[in-house]
Amino acid sequence: MFDMMKMMGKMKEVQARMKEAQDNLVHIRAHGESGAGMVQATVNGKRQLISLTIDPSLLKAEDKSIVQDLVIAAVNKASDEAEIQAKEALKKSTEGLLPNIPGMDLGSLMGA
Repeated sequence: MFDMMKMMGKMKEVQARMKEAQDNLVHIRAHGESGAGMVQATVNGKRQLISLTIDPSLLKAEDKSIVQDLVIAAVNKASDEAEIQAKEALKKSTEGLLPNIPGMDLGSLMGA
């Protein structure tokens, strides 16, 4: 017979682990670069830009649009990588707590 109290206890444990995992996303670091490394961006697991490096040779007024494009590309690459790492970290934090249900993506439920 289905044990509702046991299931509720499991859900509380899942919630606690998910919160802890979400809190730890700030420690994940993902890097992206563009322009053969002339622009480098670092994003945390919450997809917040935490570092941006631009090669000084790009800092000329006539290169403004190129620099903007390179920054966007580097940040987007880092952000995509951060999302992948965050989902993996959240998945690991709840591993074994819930049955593997095909089509159930906990990553979308956890704000990753």
